[in-house]
Amino acid sequence: MGDTVIAIKNLNKTFDKFKAVDNLEFHVEKTECFGLLGPNGAGKTTTMKIIYGKSESDVNADTVIDIFGYHPAEDALTIKAFSGIVPQQDNLDVELNVTDNLVIYSKFYGIGKQEARERIDELLDFMELKEKARANVRDLSGGMQRRLTIARALLNKPRLLILDEPTTGLDPQVRHLIWNKLRELKSMGVTILLTTHYMEEAFQICDRIIIMDKGKKLVEGNPRELLSNNIESNVMEIYCAGKEGDSCVDYLIKNRIRYEFFKDTLFAYSNDSEKLFKLGETLREGDYYIRHSNLEDLFLKVTGRSLNELQ
Repeated sequence: MGDTVIAIKNLNKTFDKFKAVDNLEFHVEKTECFGLLGPNGAGKTTTMKIIYGKSESDVNADTVIDIFGYHPAEDALTIKAFSGIVPQQDNLDVELNVTDNLVIYSKFYGIGKQEARERIDELLDFMELKEKARANVRDLSGGMQRRLTIARALLNKPRLLILDEPTTGLDPQVRHLIWNKLRELKSMGVTILLTTHYMEEAFQICDRIIIMDKGKKLVEGNPRELLSNNIESNVMEIYCAGKEGDSCVDYLIKNRIRYEFFKDTLFAYSNDSEKLFKLGETLREGDYYIRHSNLEDLFLKVTGRSLNELQ
């Protein structure tokens, strides 16, 4: 625990009578990428806002909020000074060009003109935006605007980078570019805290994650270890209904294979892939698909497939 830079214990946040965060506890190690996963309304963004001082937690004597040795209620400006924050929605000034957006922000941090110019050049190169330095923000693609927002968050050379759904709505090429940049930042000593709805994103770049729902932590750990410890290694998706589905269920029950229905799809989970392939031999090609389980399967197992009311 000597390298712990964020410690959260017994964290609660109530809006009117709605419990957005419920006795949440986790810690983040130095230079770690830590992910918060959960459905809409799970409390991820609220937790983030509490960490960097935009929102206050409920007052409880046993609550611990330690961010690099500081508490956001007393030291919000200090925390913001050594943090970079990327919100869910880009909030760039569309009336300015790319460089001027960064120049304006550099003044908020008191960065001198020469240092700011050098830092902006570095960041535009780092985020592969150098050719767009003089382009108007409104003329940039969504992916370029997102990369510019991340570049802006890096102006102050943060020790902590907080990203709220950094790649939502972006195409795969841009998403992978941002993943690579986050890995580079981690190797440079930056601690990263992020929320995401992309399970593959969390699997690729997070050292540890928590999956939460309705404000509570459900599971925590390394993504690969969570998969191996909490869900079967193989998944069979069977697109069926009626008698065909009934015969599949009979087979699954007989072979003690866990299964669930979601609408007209039957999901079967097993560590024995041969049993799943044997069932597949009784079905038409194209009516089923066998694959390795992934983080999305675990996510759905612990949070359920039904939509929350808040979604």
